[in-house]
Amino acid sequence: MNSFITTFFLTLFIVFNVVAPAPLVARDVYSPPVKYPGKGTTWKVGSRHNVTWDATNPPASTTNTEGVIFLSTNGRLDVVHPLASGFDITSGRQEIKVPQVAPGSQYQIVLMGDSGNKGAYFTIEA
Repeated sequence: MNSFITTFFLTLFIVFNVVAPAPLVARDVYSPPVKYPGKGTTWKVGSRHNVTWDATNPPASTTNTEGVIFLSTNGRLDVVHPLASGFDITSGRQEIKVPQVAPGSQYQIVLMGDSGNKGAYFTIEA
């Protein structure tokens, strides 16, 4: 039994030393702040709006410039129904259509590219 355990751990040691992890490469994280909608904003279901963010200083080596916009309600992110996707995150704006959701004042826009960034709480009315 002892030789089995010794052989087992020796094999694991060899495997983990031969299959070395790939070196990590430093990446710039780009998380531009959402400007609109902001606090006090009210949207109506079915209307169109430009979600805007500050895109003035993107890092030179941004690893992902493809953006996705999600709606968050009461801290719950709706990843199943993105408001927009596949746009250039360095553009600073993207038009979306306000989805059919329940009225409320705990909505936030979440902008994803390199990283996620939540905007201020705003209201959606029927």
